[in-house]
Amino acid sequence: MLTQALPKRSDVPTHLTWDMTALYTTPEDFYADLEQAGQLANELTSESMLNLNNGASIVRLLQAYEAYLTILSKAGTYAGAQSAVDMSDSELQIRARDFESQVAKLNSQTAIVEQTLKQADEALIKQAMTENDKYRPFLSDLLAQKPYTLSLELETALISLSPVLDLPYQNYEQCKLADMNFPDFEANGQTYPLSFSTFENEYETAVDTEFRRQAFKAFSKRLRESQHTIASNYLAQVKKEKIIADMRGYDSVFDYLLQEQKIPRTMYDEHIDTIMTYLAPPMRRYAKLLQQVNGIDKMTFADLKVPLDASFVAKVSIDEAKTYCVEALSLLGSDYTDMVKRSFEERWYDFAQNQGKSTGGFCASPYGEHSYVLMSWTQNLGDVFTLIHEIGHAGHFYNAGQYQNYLSYEPSLYFIEAPSTCNELLLGYHLLQQNTEDKAFQRYVVSSLLSNTYYHNFVTHYLEAYFQREVYRAVDAGKNLSTDDLHDMMQASLQQFWGEAVEIDDDAALTWMRQPHYYLGLYSYTYSAGLSIATQLFKKLRQGEQVIDDWLAVLRAGGSKTPAELAQMIGVDINDKATLIDTIGFIDELVNQAVSLTE
Repeated sequence: MLTQALPKRSDVPTHLTWDMTALYTTPEDFYADLEQAGQLANELTSESMLNLNNGASIVRLLQAYEAYLTILSKAGTYAGAQSAVDMSDSELQIRARDFESQVAKLNSQTAIVEQTLKQADEALIKQAMTENDKYRPFLSDLLAQKPYTLSLELETALISLSPVLDLPYQNYEQCKLADMNFPDFEANGQTYPLSFSTFENEYETAVDTEFRRQAFKAFSKRLRESQHTIASNYLAQVKKEKIIADMRGYDSVFDYLLQEQKIPRTMYDEHIDTIMTYLAPPMRRYAKLLQQVNGIDKMTFADLKVPLDASFVAKVSIDEAKTYCVEALSLLGSDYTDMVKRSFEERWYDFAQNQGKSTGGFCASPYGEHSYVLMSWTQNLGDVFTLIHEIGHAGHFYNAGQYQNYLSYEPSLYFIEAPSTCNELLLGYHLLQQNTEDKAFQRYVVSSLLSNTYYHNFVTHYLEAYFQREVYRAVDAGKNLSTDDLHDMMQASLQQFWGEAVEIDDDAALTWMRQPHYYLGLYSYTYSAGLSIATQLFKKLRQGEQVIDDWLAVLRAGGSKTPAELAQMIGVDINDKATLIDTIGFIDELVNQAVSLTE
């Protein structure tokens, strides 16, 4: 099937692109800031600046450190985000490499700053907290890390080893994106090309069962050829984390990885166990519904991403999407929607489809500036959900940046997906209210919430987290794991969740090889954690509870409070598993609604 060639970036209408001049009017301004960052790094690491003999000297160092990091945040967004819009533009790519090269040197030079702070006398740190309250959250976190801080010499040695210690993640990305070439495969008498991106972005959700399963079979066959390399690489990652946890004196690798999230291990374990117990039954019913609607003989792992409403098509223009978003977010009050309107007027978004543009989407949020959202508009209703999701991130960081200093504006990973996913729920609710008579449209919206919002966060990433916990438990117990152990753990995790509803074969057991999240600590479970908070907020908003001002206060608080404190500000208790059970009950209601709309 022939498709129209994408335009060059230079031919894209301006109104479809973001306006980066809000950061720098010219590239020369960017390079001037990069030079200034170098000067600030020299000042930061001077003997006089690192001589911490009273509270005032700590405050002075933090002020200089904050100024330095703010410049890098701004310059990094300008260089990195710009390079993503056109990979074929050599000028943009050179600028990005210039930034990366400079920041690598600067980070190595300035790593001593936080280490010097951690080595400071506790009384001086508390004195600094008293003298300047805005740094209290950052310094409180610093004090919590202090018992696990090594000598300055050892900390410096670990920093110098960072390029080596970071290799597992880099090796995985290199193997996945550069070395893993997939052969063509056959289905229904035709030959098709295969790659990581085409499988995960297209083939995995294809309606034709024979095609989808053959694609999965061919994809899995190529994965298996790299199984030992990726297993060795992943096990190096978890062993590294275990060794560092032991060196620092943590009781377990879990305690080490969870400290930064400000979450106790008991809450982490309860979260994972509760989802397995309560979410598995409704998701098995959802799998049965997918099987019924799509006429599938036997439900397998390769069939779980098949759409419930493949034939439904709803084209949405960018202007229509903007209207949908403003209307859906009106429940958050005029201050929030005024920001959203302004974001469209000021071109915070890059909607264009053009040659050389990065696939997928992201929200880049330089401190003290507004965010920049990249996506490629295809006129699909799903694009509206992506847009409003990224608006959630943009609004969160914009508000936090206005009220918190650089060192305290970024919230814990546990909380970070709450604003974005709440926006998705508000959009779904708005669309359902607007089209009460159109049963097909209603089922499409409900299935979008189930298959995208909840499946992605509460199933895909949750099962990653469940498997990941099994791996860390084994490593914590001193066990040496093999490639087959990893396969068995993944397969057992999937089988426990899906039961008899879905066949989990040996190819499904390779699923652990597909995600980079395992190289980012205990990250995967936070998707469901954030969405659980979002669901509770959405229910309050839908029921008319007066929580708008409280929610805006949460957004403005950024990372100055723990996840539990942030949730408590809107009346949500994440320490009580009843909250998570209630969220799963909401998912159960959506499954029931999808079944009802199918009958």
